[in-house]
Amino acid sequence: MTVANAAKKWVYLFHEGSADMKDLLGGKGAGLAEMTQARLPVPPGFTVTTEACNAYYRLGKELPPGLWEQVLNGIKSVEQQTGKGFGDSGNPLLVSVRSGAPVSMPGMMDTILNLGLNTQTLQGLIQTPGGERFAYDAYRRFVQMFSRIVLDVSGDLFEEIIVARKGVMGYTGDTQMEAFDWKFVTEEFKGLVHRKTKKEFPEDPYEQLQLAIRAVMESWNGRRAVDYRNHYRIPHDTGTAVNIVAMVFGNMDENSGTGVAFTRDPATGERILYGEYLMNAQGEDVVAGIRTPRKIAEMASANPGLYQELSTIARRLEQHYRDAQDMEFTIERGKLYMLQTRSAKRTAQAAMKMAVDMAEEGLVTEEEALLRVEPAQINQLLLPRFDAIAKDIAIKRGDLLATGLNASPGAASGKIVFHPDRAAEMGERNEGVILVRTETNPDDVHGMLKAKGILTARGGATSHAAVVARGLGKPCVAGCEALEVDYEAQTCRIGKVHLKEMDEISIDGATGQVFLGRLPTTAPSFAEQRELRTLLNWANQVKRLGVWANADTPEDAQRALEYGAEGIGLCRTEHMFFAEERLPVVRQMILAAPEASEVEDRVRRVEYNLSLATAEQRPLLEQDLVQAREALRTSRAAKEYHHALERLWQFQTEDFKSILKAMTGKPVIIRLLDPPLHEFLPRYEDLLVEFTEMRLNGAGPNEIKEKEELLRAVENMKEANPMLGLRGCRLGLMYGAINEMQARAIMTAACELKKEGYDPQPEIMVPLVGYLSELSLVKEVVVRVCEQVQHDKGVKIPYKVGTMIELPRAALMADEIAREAEFFSFGTNDLTQTTLGISRDDAEGKFLLHYVTRGILKENPFQVLDRDGVGQLIQMGVERGRRTRPGLHVGICGEHGGDPSSIEFCHNAGLDYVSCSPFRVPVARLAAAQAALGSDSAHGMASTK
Repeated sequence: MTVANAAKKWVYLFHEGSADMKDLLGGKGAGLAEMTQARLPVPPGFTVTTEACNAYYRLGKELPPGLWEQVLNGIKSVEQQTGKGFGDSGNPLLVSVRSGAPVSMPGMMDTILNLGLNTQTLQGLIQTPGGERFAYDAYRRFVQMFSRIVLDVSGDLFEEIIVARKGVMGYTGDTQMEAFDWKFVTEEFKGLVHRKTKKEFPEDPYEQLQLAIRAVMESWNGRRAVDYRNHYRIPHDTGTAVNIVAMVFGNMDENSGTGVAFTRDPATGERILYGEYLMNAQGEDVVAGIRTPRKIAEMASANPGLYQELSTIARRLEQHYRDAQDMEFTIERGKLYMLQTRSAKRTAQAAMKMAVDMAEEGLVTEEEALLRVEPAQINQLLLPRFDAIAKDIAIKRGDLLATGLNASPGAASGKIVFHPDRAAEMGERNEGVILVRTETNPDDVHGMLKAKGILTARGGATSHAAVVARGLGKPCVAGCEALEVDYEAQTCRIGKVHLKEMDEISIDGATGQVFLGRLPTTAPSFAEQRELRTLLNWANQVKRLGVWANADTPEDAQRALEYGAEGIGLCRTEHMFFAEERLPVVRQMILAAPEASEVEDRVRRVEYNLSLATAEQRPLLEQDLVQAREALRTSRAAKEYHHALERLWQFQTEDFKSILKAMTGKPVIIRLLDPPLHEFLPRYEDLLVEFTEMRLNGAGPNEIKEKEELLRAVENMKEANPMLGLRGCRLGLMYGAINEMQARAIMTAACELKKEGYDPQPEIMVPLVGYLSELSLVKEVVVRVCEQVQHDKGVKIPYKVGTMIELPRAALMADEIAREAEFFSFGTNDLTQTTLGISRDDAEGKFLLHYVTRGILKENPFQVLDRDGVGQLIQMGVERGRRTRPGLHVGICGEHGGDPSSIEFCHNAGLDYVSCSPFRVPVARLAAAQAALGSDSAHGMASTK
């Protein structure tokens, strides 16, 4: 043993700690220490640090040197404070052993109650006012809990023994069990342990304590804890603290009880003391949902003194921590004890209301309120809800199966699944499932993470299912008494309706209603969400980054404006071509383009050669020019090509006019046609099948010829790697009339709107540029057309021509490209693909997600920006571009524009704006404000993890 290890402090008594030691003592330990310092009624105890847990793993799952001795000293201190003896048969000290990580992970790790009980100390407990029934009830709980957590004996086997005893005695509930029943059950439990482990249940309290400490530390790397941390991106290296606390008993008599309380409603955010409690019970009874708890409000009339004391403590704690608190308490023979306080897990709706209310109450600042809400929670607020009319019809039709407790808001439809493993498996395949359980426990978390919603027969607002669902932002209906689950048969009954696995139901977590089948949904009204709009107005005052939207239709543009977009960062013209009445015209243009372009190119080549020709060369070239022009005049392909382009010009002019009109006074970046042309044509394989069937079925020769020409055209356009083929600016350079048509449509729309009194602000973006020469040629065409339209219309419109940086070469040569580009927009979807050499469509289905789960990559780089690689190219592009063109306007328009982590990077990299889908605009506004305030503190908020 080294001197350093011998001197290391692994254990802190509660009076030695404080709230700011959360990283060392964990959230629970720091909360108990802070309440002790504030002289609140906290049972004596001590905390084994997170450092000890990490050392335990470093040492190959061995307690670090000096730890056990410090634990023994801690026990002595608790003995002195309580006047009881650990292992004393006359006045026994019993303790709870509880986990407590720095970041709140409710229900994810293990807790053991009543530790220290054995056949000798049981006698001392019998002598307490609780008597024999209380003592044996406490003993069987300890044996059951210890055996499940420490000795790895299935909890279901213990429940089967209890159910069997109740059946023999004709009992309907646990409260009917007498002392002799619990004594019988305890002996059965011990026999079960011996059969399963081949060992006697440990009698030595000190052996029990050491085994329990080890088990709690090992629960840090249990499956549910790891799944939870992966889901919330919580680091795996912080470890858990272990809290050893003197037991106080809520199950001692009818004047004893236990409960969970929140200083504000965690589902709605309302400023009321909210929670549940049970008399003559221990904490696990409330959380597990085995008995139906009472509302905290009922305590006001049942025991006004206790209610007033709890309310006073709740107010003190909320004022002290300046955040809503989640408190656990026990009442022993009329005396209140506080066992925990922590920042309350809350729904998105509650998080929003709490943040705004607390700022308006003066408890926190507006800036602090902005950091209290996770951007992802805004997504939850804007998730669809069940259509009210459809719900009414379902109720009249008799499809309302039951109503339970509205434990966590939201609407979800899916297939019934009874086992969490199956829910996890189907969820991985993006199949919508509703996890249906009698009640959930921590071992079900992996299934809850993947389910669309949770339905339980038992449990209240503070049950495991409710607490976890609220933290996950998933709808949950708990305590649905009409639900009966038969796990063996894989069926359930809800009211009078029998259902089997894979049948579909819908649950409304806001009302507690359960419906048969699927219900349609509607989008919630943004205008009606006062707290959200207030918070985002505060965000606007703080953020530096602009938030624009990707929008291809006037409806998208209008929605983006409603959500607070400051411009359109990407209008994709190709999406407009897929409309039913336009696709035939687009296909006509595509099929004629190669031949038409060849004829037109011949004319241009001859004209160019003629301009350079000598007097001797001119006669022959003039003859060639006459022939080339005649070929162009008589070319059927050229006529079809330009006829199609003219019709598309009419469509596009109206498209751009409607979007520019909706966004009047705000910039709209319109990207020229980007995807390869074959995307607008039928699939080659499908055409080949159709062509073969036509020949076999004896179709007419003209029909066969037409299909054959289409098949040949599609075959000629096939590319081995279309993402890197004829697309983007290359397409416009090969078929220049397309760029001319689009530029003419954009400027025609802008000029007409200007005449009507609007303020159009078009910006034209050239995609997939790798060379300055590419951009120069396209820009020359665009500017020529735009200037001509303005001249013809007699209107002057300010506009810009810029480029999309989506190739590594463009980022590397940004200083050169900025000579022509008047703005940059980083297309991070393609920039990620071309930087990593990964095809997104192929990779996500084959290996990319495995890379993430195996830890090869921390995040999916198409969801969260690769800062080290792609990010370095972006920073280089910004710096080099502005070196050439100071004040160059720069943004991003890939999917990363709506990701909070990527937005933080964009803020730090000095970009001017991010552009995302309209529905992500509110998320981006908050994330941009948090980036300005310092996102580290925002992401570190335990209450919103």
